Amino acid sequence: MTEQLIILIEIILIDLVLAGDNAIIIGMVASKFEDSNRKKIIFWGIGGAVVLRIFFTFITAYLLQISGLRLIGGILLLYICYKLYRDVIQNKIEEKKIEVDNSNLKKAIFTVILADVTMSLDNVLGVAGAAKDHYMLLAFGLGLSILLMAFAANYTAKLIKKYSWISWVGLIAILLVAFQLIYEDLKLLI
Repeated sequence: MTEQLIILIEIILIDLVLAGDNAIIIGMVASKFEDSNRKKIIFWGIGGAVVLRIFFTFITAYLLQISGLRLIGGILLLYICYKLYRDVIQNKIEEKKIEVDNSNLKKAIFTVILADVTMSLDNVLGVAGAAKDHYMLLAFGLGLSILLMAFAANYTAKLIKKYSWISWVGLIAILLVAFQLIYEDLKLLI
């Protein structure tokens, strides 16, 4: 296999495992509103989250080129792997409690954007770390995570629950990216 094909497979696995949480949060916030407002919250919330995710992904990809920051990114990904193992693989997912003010549409849209930004760090870091300097694959990974978040979250969550091996393969892909980032930085320091 070529390096780009391996990177592409890693990106797809990372997106599959990590993108579902964001869509679940969007669904939870939107479910507190009437149908007409629900569609607006989903549209504007995802739209704002997409713009911020694009910005953060390219900033992260740039920062991962700086020596020393790959080590930090790799260590952060190791923590994300631990958290993923604990939460998803061991089926200890707790119901996320999000306070939603269902009296104000703008506050709900802001809640969706904020939730996505805070929860997408793992996805952004994983995809940017896996893509390395392959910016077309980075753009693909970003697009895939957005599509999974916006349109296929429920299906993806059901797929992962039904076939738990997907979580294991995704976890291994994230671990590989973490070790690669750490190794690349340590190799430069030694």
